[in-house]
Amino acid sequence: MAGMDMGTKGFKSEPNVVPMIDILLVLLIIFMMQIPLQRQVMDVQVPQEQQVEKEVAEQSEQIVLELRDDGTYAVNNQHVAKSDLDAKFHEIYDNRPAKLLFVKVGGSRRYQDLIEAMDIARGAGVQVIGLTPPQEAAAQE
Repeated sequence: MAGMDMGTKGFKSEPNVVPMIDILLVLLIIFMMQIPLQRQVMDVQVPQEQQVEKEVAEQSEQIVLELRDDGTYAVNNQHVAKSDLDAKFHEIYDNRPAKLLFVKVGGSRRYQDLIEAMDIARGAGVQVIGLTPPQEAAAQE
């Protein structure tokens, strides 16, 4: 009789693992195919630091907000109090078609100060904000 061992008087049960291995291999292939599909790509264009400095220096129409190390703010080298930034931005950008602002941050300023200044600029209608590299980092390269 098939399935009976001649030495013993009963059925011998052995698990059939071949179907389980086939299922695991199929699942492995499915998961391996899903990994490349889950990757998300974000295209970012970062200009070279030297180009940014040249563009700012060449075009006098550019507006530069400077967060200085001593805690003050300046727009195109003119001192502006933080409470007056919104009014200054409205004065500058209300009549401009291109609403572009460059921000230069001192090395000792907090990240929170930068975010608050950017929020004020966005509230005044600035559409594009560019960050200029610190002078020390640009000089080292």
